[in-house]
Amino acid sequence: MFHHMAIACQDMAAIERFYSRYFGFARGRVIALGDTQIIFLRAGNAYLELFQAKEDSPLPPNEKDGPWFPTWRHIAFQVASVDAKLAELGEAARITLGPFDFDAFIPGWRTVWVADPEGNIVEITQGYADEENPPPFPG
Repeated sequence: MFHHMAIACQDMAAIERFYSRYFGFARGRVIALGDTQIIFLRAGNAYLELFQAKEDSPLPPNEKDGPWFPTWRHIAFQVASVDAKLAELGEAARITLGPFDFDAFIPGWRTVWVADPEGNIVEITQGYADEENPPPFPG
């Protein structure tokens, strides 16, 4: 079962505010570690674990829907309406790609990608549904 995704943050307060305000996360635990802390944010059964970054990124900022080299590309949230979520985000909606409609694959599937306050890519999607009988894993 998925438990958490960890984020190294330049500004932990900005990241906590963004995910709490727009995606329903709330503090689940704060672990004091001397002059720093680890913050667990919870939404349902999923957590974000926030750490204070100890160095600058050696990579350029993420673009579009995230990097295409082996790594995590983005985190995604399903919402009732992409357009309503973008309106709620207001100026915080730094769109990196889309919005796009994927009706050719799933009727009503719509997605946009935005950057959080530190440039991590967040997918906001509506209407995704599993395939009724997906092909089995070949391995």
